[in-house]
Amino acid sequence: MTDAKPTRHPFEDFVPVEAVEHMRAARAEMRKGFEKLLPPGYLEHRRAARREMLLAVRSVIDAALQRTEPPRSDPTL
Repeated sequence: MTDAKPTRHPFEDFVPVEAVEHMRAARAEMRKGFEKLLPPGYLEHRRAARREMLLAVRSVIDAALQRTEPPRSDPTL
């Protein structure tokens, strides 16, 4: 797992690598700036809420899959 391949960006043939690196650095700095504007604990709460929403979607999908399966004739299975 330590041999991470460098990610290939979709515009590699058109945009210089230095420009992509600069954009990534700018994005990281902008994210840090936005995090300073948010109240403490917001990001953790947002992550927890997103996880709960994904779990809810998973349960809806599981229920839909169960409805599509034919009923079993032997209740002991």
